[in-house]
Amino acid sequence: MLPVLGISMGDPAGIGAEIAVKALCDHDWTGKCVPVVIGDYEAMQDAIRFTGRNCTLQKIEDPSQAVYSPNQIPLIDMGYLPPNSWEYKKVSALAGKAAFNYVRLGTELAMAGKTDAIVTGPINKESINLAGYHYSGHTEILAELTGTKDYAMLLIGGNLRVIHVTTHVSMREACDRITKERVYTVIRLAKQAMDLLGMPEAKIGVAGFNAHCSENGLFGDEEAKAIIPAIQQAQEEGIRVDGPVPPDTVFVKAQAGQYDIVVAMYHDQGHIPLKLAGFKLDLTTNKYTSMSGVNCTIGLPIIRSSVDHGTAFGKAGEGRANEESLVDAMEIAMTMAANRKAQS
Repeated sequence: MLPVLGISMGDPAGIGAEIAVKALCDHDWTGKCVPVVIGDYEAMQDAIRFTGRNCTLQKIEDPSQAVYSPNQIPLIDMGYLPPNSWEYKKVSALAGKAAFNYVRLGTELAMAGKTDAIVTGPINKESINLAGYHYSGHTEILAELTGTKDYAMLLIGGNLRVIHVTTHVSMREACDRITKERVYTVIRLAKQAMDLLGMPEAKIGVAGFNAHCSENGLFGDEEAKAIIPAIQQAQEEGIRVDGPVPPDTVFVKAQAGQYDIVVAMYHDQGHIPLKLAGFKLDLTTNKYTSMSGVNCTIGLPIIRSSVDHGTAFGKAGEGRANEESLVDAMEIAMTMAANRKAQS
């Protein structure tokens, strides 16, 4: 059977509906998967209109009813948006409530086995919080909805894969969160991620936290107290892991193939190299010509992948959003779903 992918539409004031329409109309998934959008009819229909795509929406109540073709998009319409009730490019509680509940239903369907993965469109954190859902992002929402304690953010861009020890916290708090227990947990999650990607013999490189990995304590003690002991524990269990590697060279080595995945210590340490590799900006038009990359949450009882960009309010509703990252996220979700089934 083909994998069923639940695609949460994302914030309706952003580009989520548009990239869903483009990903499903301009790319043929027939014989590969059954995509089901979880969102709102009005937003999806408007995206079809302003992008000029020749496709229709199949309203369904359950993923088992989905019949996909590039001319027909299966949609579970949650009905949060009456006609003309939202405005593109604007933060609002209405949009936040809708976006949160698309994710909630998508998670419930995956947990119930009605879909094989959830692929999430971009949400706006301010809108989510205005609606009364106090989370710092998708990762934390999904962890709570699934009751998951140990999880981590994985970014994928080409042959570069990065999993994070800490993410949406201040640099001061990141220092406090780098413990032996957390670094060890993320090394194990890195191994789990590579198994899901079909690379069980993957080599893991662990980035240092301080400049030059602290130069034996001259610039800090996170390496000695947390990172090195965690690596040693993982090595004793047979995990192929190396480090700590100076953070200014570990990504160069990963791109060259020395490491299959890098454990990054904090948000920007991992995000900057991924976006440098996958995002391309044309200064003559001030537009991104490429926005590739995938965000996954590892450690959940379900498969979750996502676009690696935000709601792009600056171009929302204009028909010029790039769907490349959503296409990549769907491909990764299919790969992980297939490998999880093979392992079970």
